[in-house]
Amino acid sequence: MDLTLDQLSVVTDGKKLLRDLSLNVPDGRCVGLVGPNGSGKSTALKCIYRALRPSSGTVRIGAEELSRLSMRRSAQLVAALAQDGEIDLDFTVEEVVALGRTPHIRGNQALSSRERGLCERAMEQLDIGHLARRGVLTLSGGERQRVLLARALVQEPQILVLDEPTNHLDVRHQVELLSLLRSAGLTALVVLHDLNLAAAVCDQLGVLREGRLVATGSPEDVLTPELMHDVFGVRTTLISHPLTGVPQLLYSLTPPSPNGSDARCPSRDH
Repeated sequence: MDLTLDQLSVVTDGKKLLRDLSLNVPDGRCVGLVGPNGSGKSTALKCIYRALRPSSGTVRIGAEELSRLSMRRSAQLVAALAQDGEIDLDFTVEEVVALGRTPHIRGNQALSSRERGLCERAMEQLDIGHLARRGVLTLSGGERQRVLLARALVQEPQILVLDEPTNHLDVRHQVELLSLLRSAGLTALVVLHDLNLAAAVCDQLGVLREGRLVATGSPEDVLTPELMHDVFGVRTTLISHPLTGVPQLLYSLTPPSPNGSDARCPSRDH
């Protein structure tokens, strides 16, 4: 199911946080939103999972306008992991994951055997099955992040919206999560600060700056040294990963020399 943002703008206290953002996420594809802090990435996602109402423009899920759907129906179609997703009550891990079924059941209806199987499978996929009986407040930040991701998967959404899903995760779980995203077949819009991870997992990237979309396209087309310098203010070299061919950025940690050329590290050859 396609996700479409059409001329989306958000104004708060007279400040325009998002400016006429138009972006399409095709069915079954993963699109990444990247950009400096405060560029509007999280604001855009909040409009999709209805934590924020856009000042103008529309969000469409397939052919339907999101604003015309009931909250229950939109929760059946869209699952989200927010950047500030917190759990304040000490539910067990399996109880939190089971909350993903809330849009699909009525009242205190018990989970079916199929739904319990969904929960067990999601916990295994996110490597938290051994934590099922633990209270979530006893978990590390990375473990809690994986619990919330499992809850989103149990929701069986058509569209997955993830804001910095690799926060708090160690390298192994970052790689496993991104592999899961690639294989899930869901329509996904993901905010990532790590541009190399974004290039590895996303079919397309959209670059935001000051609330505007300034570039969109394949990682190869978007992650150019010129754009990285213009948007992020950093000097980079673009290379291809030796095993996958995925574009990767190498960052220069030295400022430009006075004559305009990059300063170089002294040779280590002896």
